[in-house]
Amino acid sequence: MDRFDAMAMFLAAVDHGSLSAAARALKVPVPTLSRKVADLEAVLGTQLLTRTTRKLSLTDAGHAYAGAARRILEQVEEAERAAAGEFVAPRGTLVVTAPVLFGRLHVLPVVCAFLALFPEIDVKLMLGDGNADLVEDHIDMAVRIGPLPDSGLIATRIGAMRAIVCASPSAIAGHGVPQRPEDLADVPSIATNAPLWRPDWRFRDPKTGAFIEAPIRPRLTTSSEAAADAAERGTGFVRLLHYQAFEALRSGRLVSVLEAFEPEPAPVHLVHLPRGQMPLKMRRFIDFAAPRLKRRLAVIAGLVEGETPEAFDMPAEAR
Repeated sequence: MDRFDAMAMFLAAVDHGSLSAAARALKVPVPTLSRKVADLEAVLGTQLLTRTTRKLSLTDAGHAYAGAARRILEQVEEAERAAAGEFVAPRGTLVVTAPVLFGRLHVLPVVCAFLALFPEIDVKLMLGDGNADLVEDHIDMAVRIGPLPDSGLIATRIGAMRAIVCASPSAIAGHGVPQRPEDLADVPSIATNAPLWRPDWRFRDPKTGAFIEAPIRPRLTTSSEAAADAAERGTGFVRLLHYQAFEALRSGRLVSVLEAFEPEPAPVHLVHLPRGQMPLKMRRFIDFAAPRLKRRLAVIAGLVEGETPEAFDMPAEAR
């Protein structure tokens, strides 16, 4: 029995929650995967998985073995990368994840500029608004907007992001300018169906620092990008992260309100898992991307005047 192969199939079954889902992901027949896991249990002399018709669950021994197997396979993978020269020269595939719109507007241009400088590095850019699991999804780097949980990730802060309320000039002309967060209950609003969407918007009293929960009356609930478009059409007031409305605000298609009541800006980080030795592809990406993303966020925040977010992407010698 190939022990490493059996470990990988066992972990795939754990990560996907069923033998059939794991088999589809690995592109192997279900009986093959089931036999590999059974052989592994036979060698170990203990049951790792409890199988039902609907799902799998780990036994106590399975929990302990899954953690150890994952560490072993990661060490093998790191050894293979070292043998292939990944720690000697920047090469290989780098997996990066970011929120969908921020990734398209700001991470993608930086990645393209990075690829132009490092022909032996390939990048897989995964865009999604949920926080992907860096271990399970084999992700090297992630852009995270918002406070970081105490997860043991290594974080490089690249800026902060305001949460703003804005509306089109026509909506403001028709409904007036809200003077306090509570006034939003009397105007049409647009809600976003982001993963952390809530039925009210939180503000901060500029005098006391106390939180204010402002109930809203959504006329429309949609994605953040579509919500910005709907706001430009006068449908209602919308709350967005600053980058999502930056161009519309700069051109006057949207106007921000209640700025004095905004909560603290959310931190923005580049994060990665701790490693004993960081592959050069990751070190080069951090060194290249962090200052460029930081500059983009500074432009959005108004800390840098007279530049577009794209101006800092190209190498210094080309500017």
